[in-house]
This record gives sequence, structure tokens and C-alpha cells, in this order.
Amino acid sequence: MIDKIKKFEEIARELDVPSEKRTVYRDQMVALTESFLDELPNMKAFVPDLKSSKLVDSPISDDSMPMEDVLALLKETVIEPGLNPASGGHLGYIPGGGIFSAALGDYAAAITNRYAGVFFTGPGAVRMENMLLNWMAEIIGYPKNSAGNLTSGGSIANLIGIVTARDAHGLKARDFERSVIYMTNQVHHSIEKSISIAGLKEAENRFINVDSKFRMDVDHLERSIEEDKANGLNPFAIIASAGTTDVGAVDPLEGIGDLAKHYGIWYHVDAAYGGFFCMVDEVKGLLKGQKKSDSIVMDPHKGLFLPYGSGAVLVKDSQKLYNSHNYFANYMQDTQKSTEEYSPADLSPELTKHFRGLRQWLPLKLHGLTPFKAALSEKILLARYFYEKIQTLDGFEVGHEPDLSVVLFRYIPKHGDANEFNEKLVDEVQKDGTVFLSSTTLNGIFYIRVAVLCFRSHLDIIDLAIEKLLEKVKIISKN
Repeated sequence: MIDKIKKFEEIARELDVPSEKRTVYRDQMVALTESFLDELPNMKAFVPDLKSSKLVDSPISDDSMPMEDVLALLKETVIEPGLNPASGGHLGYIPGGGIFSAALGDYAAAITNRYAGVFFTGPGAVRMENMLLNWMAEIIGYPKNSAGNLTSGGSIANLIGIVTARDAHGLKARDFERSVIYMTNQVHHSIEKSISIAGLKEAENRFINVDSKFRMDVDHLERSIEEDKANGLNPFAIIASAGTTDVGAVDPLEGIGDLAKHYGIWYHVDAAYGGFFCMVDEVKGLLKGQKKSDSIVMDPHKGLFLPYGSGAVLVKDSQKLYNSHNYFANYMQDTQKSTEEYSPADLSPELTKHFRGLRQWLPLKLHGLTPFKAALSEKILLARYFYEKIQTLDGFEVGHEPDLSVVLFRYIPKHGDANEFNEKLVDEVQKDGTVFLSSTTLNGIFYIRVAVLCFRSHLDIIDLAIEKLLEKVKIISKN
């Protein structure tokens, strides 16, 4: 047995890469990423996937591959095709960030492999993440006894908030059919998914009317609550949006908060997209009502430009969050010795988790808040600039004035169907790939969307997008 152990040990030690090899591997990887960043200004924002089969043709096997071949395969089959979220030309969906300093945080987190799930085993990591959550609570106006969790994104964050709301109201399975959740048809699809996963599929989902800017109608909300109470139902949760995905709408957060408090209803705000805009003067007033919520979701991979996989949920009453997610296992008994800080494992579905806090803490400490605030202000103004400029061009019309940094617009052709023309227009822009725009359909109208949130999107990119739109309109109109 000893001989077998030693034989396997000799082979297994290949995973513990020695210093000289680490240097070579690191230099090769850095060369790839530096080349990517250097070439980025000239890269397209979207490239059709033509090479995916090459990745499949290189399956995982017992055989090793030289690092230069591995990186070449990575570059050709993963980095080059598809949407390039690192590009300033990504104006389609709500972009993720990917600032360089966050990558350094991930590098250190992965190498040191600190376990950030339980305070006893990773006190510094847990303390850092809780500090970040406390800072987020402070900027939105939450009290000191709030708590939260750094999640993989808004989907898990929304799930945590909805589960906490369910348990805070003491709902049992027998209560679900008479319980009512209020939202608009503009909520992110992860909300309805979370409701289902939380076991609330049988609850009554009440969709409240929206105004001309797709914001929740508070009067209709109150009438609906009164009607439901009169019919013996149990209004228990209101879900508002601070920046919808479709149009960037911000619901009337303060008015909704006042109603929720009056009727004793849990108030959850999905601010995954818009939450961090509370730091800038341009839209601060729109977001004041965030502090009236019982739970809120904010995505640092959106408003703080971090890499994908950086979400957050905050709950005003930390005990309610703890009560919903704390479980004990015998093998974890040693971890009960330290109670100085809440452990993330007690506040979320996750036990094993990536040390996400370091990718957020390092950039905030390294750069300070000033450039983050400036970038958010810039995105608001760029959206307003596009909104004003595009409607001055012959044939273009816009949707409502943007609340945040999403603009809806379309081109009205002199002949033919407008929806068909705009579908062709967005297809042509995407095929060109210089910038990437997306689309949505609202009330039967096909709109093109500009979503400005990539930290590399600046004035020249917005002007380039307008130039490309004009170019493609001419091409389509001739055909």
C-alpha cells in the first residue's frame, strides 16, 4: 500500500505547480489577457459563433496539453466568438463589468482559496464581506441591524429575499393559495422563478398596472390590496423595481413603501440594475425610497462594474434573514465557537462559496469611490445624450424619457411595416458587430434598446452607434 501511495503521490504532485513553471504559466496567461485588453478598442462587440465545434473536438482526457495550445484554443473558441461584454460597444443588455482590479482580487482569492462561508474558518474574508454589505446598507439608508449576502447574482439574491418574506409572514403551505404577491409585468423573470422555487407557485400573483413610463401605478396597487383584503385574501408581499431590464423604469419607491408599511406587507425591491445609482446626484431622488424596503437586491457586477457573478441582497431585519437560512449540522459544531460576525452560510442557501468579497473590496480600496460615481453619472448623461440626439434624426422616434440609462427607440420607414423594419435594423447592427444593440417588444411595438452601463462606453461609442444606425437604415431602405 505504501508503494501505491508513493506512486500516486508522485503523479498527484503535478497539480502543485513549482515556482519556475508558475512563472511560465502566469506569463503566458498574462500575455493573453494583456493582448486582449490592448486589442479591445479595435475588437467587435459581437462576432457570430463559427468555431464552437473546435472546442468540442478537444474533449477532456487523461492526456495533458501544452499551455500555449490550451490558451490558443481558449482564445479561438471562447474569447473571440459571441457577445463581448468587455467591449464599450456592448450597449445591448444590462452589461456586466469586468474592471481589471477586480480580476486581481479574484486571482488572489483563487490562489489563497480562503473559505468565506463561515466566520470561524475565514474570519477576515467574512468580516470583509460583511463590511461591504454594511457599506451598501449605509448608502441606501438601511439601519445598522440589517444584514445581507454577496451572491452569484440577482437571481439568487431575489430568491433569498422572497424566501425571507415568506418566512417572516409565517406562511405555511396551507396559506399559499390565499396569499397575494403584487408586482408589474416589468419585473425581472428571476422574480417569478424565485416565487416558484420558494414554493409559492400557488400564491396569487397580482400584476399591477403601469403608467406610460412602465412604472407601477400606486393607486391601482392600493385598490388591489383593498379588494383582496375584502375578499378574504392575504396580501403579503410587494415587489418593486429600481431599474427594469426592458426599459430601465424605476417604480415610485416611496409611495409603494408607504403603502407597504400601512398594510403590513413585506416590501422587496429588485434594484439589481439601478441600486448603485443612488450614489449620484443625477437620479438620487428617484431612488430615495429604496430605504423603505424590507429587502433589496443590488448587483455589483452591474453598478460597480465588477465581473459577472457579483450580486447582493440586503434585509433590513437581520434576524429574519438568519431565521430563514440558518441550519446546523453536527460536523459543523466547531464553527459555533465564533459568533462575532454573521456567517454567510447562515444567511443564504450556500455553504460552499467563492470569496466574492475580494473582487469588490480591492477595487473600492484601490480606486476609491470617486471614479465609480463619475462612471455612473457619465452613463446617465450618455443615455440622455442618445435620447436627445436620435430623435432629431429623420425617421427615428423614441420611447419615454429614460429614468436611468436604458433608451427605447425605433425607425419609422416611409413604406412597409415598422416592426419588420426595426427587426431587420437590429439584425444588421448585430451582424456588423461594431456595436451591439438588443430589442424588446412592448404593447405590440418592436423597439431597439440602448443600455449604457459598460464602464468602457463613452461619448465616442454613442456617436458610433448612431452612425451605424444611420448606415444600416440606408442599406435596408434601398433593398
